Amino acid sequence: MITNSASYNPDVLSCLANLSNDEVFTPPDVVNDMLDMLPDSLWKNSSATFLDPCCKTGVFLREIAKRLNTGLASLPEYAGDQNLQKRLDHIFKTQLYGIAITELTSLLSRRSVYCSKTANGKYSVTTFDSENGHIYFSDCAHTWQNGKCTFCGASESEYGSRENLESHAYQFIHNATPEEFNNMKFDVIIGNPPYQLTTAGEDNGAQAKPIYQNFVEEAIKLQPKYIVMITPSRWFSGGWGLDDFRSSMLNSDHIRILHDFQNSSDCFTGVEIKGGISYFLFDNNYKGVCTFYSHEQNKIKSVSNRFLHEKDCDVLIRYNELIPIYRKVSTHNKFKSFETIVSGRSPFGLNTNHYGSKQQGNGTIPYFERNGFTYIEKNKISKNQEWISKYKLFIAKTAEDGKLPGKVIGKITRGPIGTVCSGTYLTVGPFINEKQMINTEKYMQTKFFRILVSINKISQDAYAKVYSSVPMQDFSDKSDIDWSQSVNNIDQQLYKKYNLTQEEISFIESMIRPMDSSSEGSENE
Repeated sequence: MITNSASYNPDVLSCLANLSNDEVFTPPDVVNDMLDMLPDSLWKNSSATFLDPCCKTGVFLREIAKRLNTGLASLPEYAGDQNLQKRLDHIFKTQLYGIAITELTSLLSRRSVYCSKTANGKYSVTTFDSENGHIYFSDCAHTWQNGKCTFCGASESEYGSRENLESHAYQFIHNATPEEFNNMKFDVIIGNPPYQLTTAGEDNGAQAKPIYQNFVEEAIKLQPKYIVMITPSRWFSGGWGLDDFRSSMLNSDHIRILHDFQNSSDCFTGVEIKGGISYFLFDNNYKGVCTFYSHEQNKIKSVSNRFLHEKDCDVLIRYNELIPIYRKVSTHNKFKSFETIVSGRSPFGLNTNHYGSKQQGNGTIPYFERNGFTYIEKNKISKNQEWISKYKLFIAKTAEDGKLPGKVIGKITRGPIGTVCSGTYLTVGPFINEKQMINTEKYMQTKFFRILVSINKISQDAYAKVYSSVPMQDFSDKSDIDWSQSVNNIDQQLYKKYNLTQEEISFIESMIRPMDSSSEGSENE
């Protein structure tokens, strides 16, 4: 709380951190939390070198300089106020390096680090021969092949002719690092990389292609002792083009610490990043389990020492409390995934903006779309025509935002015989009779079902893959579950079937909200 406005002296970089959702600037307090993961011995090591390959405000280098200035003061050759300038010259000229992402951020970073936008300026805290100092920026070009950049995947149609605009061809990932770095071995590579690029999409629009993983992968190639980076958490389970990156991260035993924020605003005040935010310590000399911290509302909710990869699971399970539940379910009898009865995109070959008619006509059938049930000509169905004559369920392919507590999935709508749906929805089924359809609907409404969906769903996307960790059940009268019971009683049967403890049950009950009936609620509940 500010009690004396005359003495209040805010850090300008804290203010800048709250200005933009586009290039997310890192607040100084978050930077220092990240630096705390590194060993204290680094700050007293006069030969340790640090690189920020994606400078925006220079805050990482600035905070590192502060720690080095304190640490080196404990060494005889740099001790005392009389050696302050000697310490600063040594730190800025031999230990700190950066590559800015734009010309503007290069000036801002030099101003933050050297106290002058030019490193050889009158007010610089140290003296360099060049304006750059050791914070570099130069225009870099994409390398186009078949309409995409071979380095970052940017679309040539979006970024190929951007006169007087930033090209977003970042040096660090475009094989254009400054010559001064060619023979250098960095102890620490640290930063907050750009998160995404807009790329021409398939659906008459644009898609946001993640790019942060390229910075992490390039940093790993340089083999520093430590890598510390902050990125969106969507790589845990989803994200366009992130499958290989996710696999390499999950199977790495060099990730020593990982801090996960389900709510990005708990880390970046006022900034919403779908799926949350996280930062990690990658230690090249370490092999073992990761200490995984879950944060919620500015406090650590849980801590677990575990490997990031779980058997037969290709995502990172972000809730520590979910690990034992997943293990019990995935090893129960012969696990078969519910995903096997969930359709792919556009189950009947119709896109999301294909609307039906309110009037029934010759050759039309009931059609479920954003406006509810309308009618569409049967001859427009180009896929899965055999499903029309069967029972099925319709479920939105986007729902909520992945945060818990929540409902996780959207409203479930019954699809009787003779119905189809638009590309806004996926289908579940088909079923041989109405009873099996209703039993499946009840199962999907259980908290047990939805907590297991949350393993793979950390954003709005709710494609078939999010159901991969949910076990299939027998929905007939021969089932070991009495489907005639209420959804709540079915939950109790499922808890017992999978031998969940009271602690595990309490976690599920606290994280999953009750669902409304199929006739109530909105599309994206």
